Amino acid sequence: MDIGVLTVPLGGESRADAFEYLAGIGVETVELGVGGYPGQDHTDREALLADGGARDALRADLDEHGLRVSAFATHNNPLHPDEDTAAEADRELREAVELADEFGVDTVTCFSGLPAGGPNDEVPNWVTAPWPTDHAEAEAYQWEVAEEYWSDLAAHADHHGVDLAIEMHPNMLVYEPHGMLKLRELTNERVGANFDPSHLYWQGIDVTEAIRLLGEHDAIHHVHAKDTRVYESQSREKGVLDTTDYADTENRSWLFRSVGYGHGEEHWKDVVSTLRMVGYDGALSIEHEDALTSSREGMEKAVDLLQRARFETTPDDAYWAE
Repeated sequence: MDIGVLTVPLGGESRADAFEYLAGIGVETVELGVGGYPGQDHTDREALLADGGARDALRADLDEHGLRVSAFATHNNPLHPDEDTAAEADRELREAVELADEFGVDTVTCFSGLPAGGPNDEVPNWVTAPWPTDHAEAEAYQWEVAEEYWSDLAAHADHHGVDLAIEMHPNMLVYEPHGMLKLRELTNERVGANFDPSHLYWQGIDVTEAIRLLGEHDAIHHVHAKDTRVYESQSREKGVLDTTDYADTENRSWLFRSVGYGHGEEHWKDVVSTLRMVGYDGALSIEHEDALTSSREGMEKAVDLLQRARFETTPDDAYWAE
């Protein structure tokens, strides 16, 4: 497995400086934002699509620092009830797929999106309980919207030979593994997970069991290395559906943390081992969103731990079993 980084925290630096820094701390792959919430500070999607010279310049920058692209990222809400918002998100996502094909990248990371609770609503509606029954009806409507949209997008991705790696995320229709598998079943095998454990920890989901479940269906297309710590002194009082601002660190039930600061090294070695068990050998792409440290320190500590946790060789034959 390769150690990678989603480069958003370095968006204020030039691409060359960001790549030089990442290569210097032992990073091997980059996940590059090309729209949506990740932005496109290092990769102008439209310019790269239109101009072969721009694509050559990006390749040259990558080659100079010994880096490869694990995925293009465009996280947004293509199911938004506002038509203009949804159309922009859809355009970004479709163009990201086209760019990935043109550039020889096999994965686009994204969100499932979230519709409104009905055809006349104006804002997305995250349903977390089936009662009162109008919420169950809202969720059924949302899945109808999602099936129609994602079936078409999955066909687009298949035409271009690109996987759609969906991050299971709160306030999105797909936020846990069973929803991930449902969307995959409704569409095609191009639809799978950008497996980010940070959103599963606070939900009480066993991360290694989730890897096994998705791995049974070959449904892990990409992995984010990102940790979470649940603070029981807060969660015992108000649970984990916490709307406290992320910056109000001492009052939140949980926080995103740098790798190793929510769960220890032994756990992360188990995560890496379980990924290997299910056949995943792609990038471990570090996503830094730890409010208790700087981006550079968080990424450097994550790289340090993952270098010890990951395997760099393929297994030998099991001679001891012969």
